[in-house]
Amino acid sequence: MMRLAQHNSGMHVVVCVKQIPDPAEPGSLDPATKTLKRTGNIILDESDSYGVEMALQLVTNAGGGTVSLVSMAPGGETKGLRTALAMGASDAILVSDPALSGTDALGTAKVLAAAIARKSPDLVLTATESSDGYTGTVPSQIAELMGLPSVTFAKSIEIDGSSVNVRRQTESGYEEVTCPLPAVVSVTAGVVEPRYPSFKGIMAAKSKPVEVLTVADLGLSASDVGWAGGGQEIVEIAAAEAREAGRVVEDEGEGFAEIVTFLENLKVI
Repeated sequence: MMRLAQHNSGMHVVVCVKQIPDPAEPGSLDPATKTLKRTGNIILDESDSYGVEMALQLVTNAGGGTVSLVSMAPGGETKGLRTALAMGASDAILVSDPALSGTDALGTAKVLAAAIARKSPDLVLTATESSDGYTGTVPSQIAELMGLPSVTFAKSIEIDGSSVNVRRQTESGYEEVTCPLPAVVSVTAGVVEPRYPSFKGIMAAKSKPVEVLTVADLGLSASDVGWAGGGQEIVEIAAAEAREAGRVVEDEGEGFAEIVTFLENLKVI
């Protein structure tokens, strides 16, 4: 279990952000690893911009504090981080290491949790899931690894002393959840309007500190991450089968019988 220290100089929020290949450009696979090539135009994942905006608003409402970023990306990539820094975040940690190639969701959570612990925040915000992964498991995994409460799908967040009050989005409305700080909260996309970086913010972001760390810097080993940590291998990638043409049944009074037979053959009934 990782223990986080409380700050006396205002609220400190860490936001996990992911830098992804621009979805507007055609993606491609690395033939060696059979994974998505993370080159070309790298941008801040739009789903993470909501967490950044929520953090900035919380710090403002708290009367001051800082918003820090934590990210994991190959090749020392910082372009997406600079976008979030231009929005108003103060600093960032980037974990970049060749050993991370092939890291699964749990390995990613281990890396992010170790990096977050270096910041000792009062609150950790994430997206509900990344736009290029869609596992939706990393936020709760981070919380479990750090021994912190986890609240998912937040549509609004309020800080009340040493507690956080969250309205948690559900299919039928929302739930009101209260838990002690520090905590990990995932933010639902679309619940706030992310600000556009101003020219002043873009210029300031160029000089904001980004600490680049390796797996070893975090006290992790190569066996915790990468293909070894995931214990998996992508052996084949194939195009999805083309959808077959449907069958048209002309109902002349007995169409229902053909439908029943069709469903019986599918073992649905």
